[in-house]
Amino acid sequence: MPTLRTVTPGHPVPLTAHSHPNNPIPEDPTRSRKLSVTTSQLSRSSASTMTSTAYSDDASSVDTAPTTPITEGLSDDSLEELQEKPGQNAASRQRRASTLLVSEDSEDARLFLGERGTATQMIQKACCGGGCCMLQELKVTEVSPGANPIQLPENPAFRSLKLKLGGLSLDSQLTGVIDLPVKTISLEPLPASRPAAYAEPPPQSTAEVFNHPPNFVTPHPPYQVFPAPLYHARELTKPGAEKRTYHFDIDVTDYPKEGGDVDFVVGGAIGVCVPNAPEVVDQIFQLLSIPKFVRDKQVLLKTTTGRWPTIWGEEAPRELVTTRRELLTWCSDLQSYPPTKQLLRILAEYAENEHEKKILMYLCSAQGQGVFCDLRTGPYVTIPQLLNAFPSSKPPLDYLFSVLNQLMPRFYSLSQDPVISSERNGDASRRLIEIAVTVHEVPDYKDGQRTGAGSGFLERVARKFIEAEKEGKDPRDLDLRIPMFRGLMANPLAREFISDGPMLLIGAGVGVAPFRGFVHRRLKSANCANKVWVLQGVRDSLVDELYSGDWGVHEDKVKKVVQSRRGEGRYVQEEVRAQADLVWFIINAVDGRIFVCGSSKGMGEGVEAALVDVAMAKGKLNREEAQSFWDEKKVSGQYIAETW
Repeated sequence: MPTLRTVTPGHPVPLTAHSHPNNPIPEDPTRSRKLSVTTSQLSRSSASTMTSTAYSDDASSVDTAPTTPITEGLSDDSLEELQEKPGQNAASRQRRASTLLVSEDSEDARLFLGERGTATQMIQKACCGGGCCMLQELKVTEVSPGANPIQLPENPAFRSLKLKLGGLSLDSQLTGVIDLPVKTISLEPLPASRPAAYAEPPPQSTAEVFNHPPNFVTPHPPYQVFPAPLYHARELTKPGAEKRTYHFDIDVTDYPKEGGDVDFVVGGAIGVCVPNAPEVVDQIFQLLSIPKFVRDKQVLLKTTTGRWPTIWGEEAPRELVTTRRELLTWCSDLQSYPPTKQLLRILAEYAENEHEKKILMYLCSAQGQGVFCDLRTGPYVTIPQLLNAFPSSKPPLDYLFSVLNQLMPRFYSLSQDPVISSERNGDASRRLIEIAVTVHEVPDYKDGQRTGAGSGFLERVARKFIEAEKEGKDPRDLDLRIPMFRGLMANPLAREFISDGPMLLIGAGVGVAPFRGFVHRRLKSANCANKVWVLQGVRDSLVDELYSGDWGVHEDKVKKVVQSRRGEGRYVQEEVRAQADLVWFIINAVDGRIFVCGSSKGMGEGVEAALVDVAMAKGKLNREEAQSFWDEKKVSGQYIAETW
């Protein structure tokens, strides 16, 4: 007798072709998967072998803050995860602390981790990702009320940190304080007789520093940073949109020849080397009391290890001539990473105020571990914010460079087919590539909102171009440039694109931009009609829809716009379920491809869940089999998800 297959019910998938089941309005898919480990999971009976500590958050907490924030390769899109959602009551939410204490000798912990697991590995996964948790019980020393209490710094920056210092006083005994980090970078005066190896171009003016990175900021060979002229810029979104998105036409006619036959390809991505904002750089100089006459003075930079200040290359000592402004502008990320204990320890070492020093040392100790984790896993704290919060700390700039993260390139997908020369105003002699960039903003204690490093830089360039046009000037006279390199021409979207076979393109927000290039390429080969379908998720088509009327084809034949704020009040993953027949046809067709592009939080996870539901309904699979089905399609290159 054949075995009966049980199909686990999921979200309802319509069995009629391309219909909408009563237009349901789904719950806002804003939450991501989070590691949730409780005491009951690790200990069957004894609470003495493990302690789980919970902290309640206040109104400043952000519901979508990741439990384990990424500390490398952070892009501007990550900042979106930290924004407060409109209409939510932040004060009513609770957030479990990321601190999890496990006894190394706990048998239950070993069972949970597996035979090869260690308690240290467990801690790293459940905490902040930096491997900084202490495997010891954390107890704040009890002190009598009024005995040398801590005097909190009276400034908005410190108050914005929301530190819960409990019974901390100047008499509190701190243990487990991390060692002072090794200083790996030094800035020295140039020798009187400069060796030929130190020969450098004449120093740039302050304005020139922000136009192009110094020569030592180079991508991986054979690429070099190319100062591409900005040919045109415009805003894609309209007033009232929740996020601003800009379109850029970048002139790569004179892009240098590089090794191999690699060229800009449909679905590819360029790298943009972005600078820190000029006002942020000047603020750092001011906070560290660095005189104006030395900020642009050439110095000899020496490093003992690592790649810094280059982006890639060998990890080896370096000596080169540069300026403090160049290094602070192009080499150290001042706002995209949560603070580390190494950074706080340096601030503590140079804090002249004893109360500020004690607070900083507390954050570096075992007793302050919980407060440190709350600081690290909350909304990102910038370097200027920390220096403003503890104004008596003025560490040497080169010592700060030793512990700050590298300012990495930002990557942006091409939003057109770069093989087709873009003609503007009858000028077919210039070769252009196009990108779309959404500006990401998060709350800032001082200015209300701040932008990401990459999207903020590109918005500043776009606004200069647009304002010049409004004033009747020729924006090209401004010589606006985008420091870029060819970058990722073999990323998943470009690698798996084929010129034939049916394709379903699913994107939300700026994630739909590369699909415009897909449609352009299909139009060129006359293979677009009945072979390409686009599901575009927007909040409101009146203000948020990108590239409306700019796909080079009658859009109603290839594109379905799904709105979450107007009209049906749906999300793009709901349309995936409604189009179950189409999804199942494409994924089972010869050379069929399904592409997903956009934010992994909400949209990316929601679409994958919808695809699993489609496989369960149309393929008569249970949930585990449906998940395996899509995993196999990923391996075979038929299901391609490029999310961030």
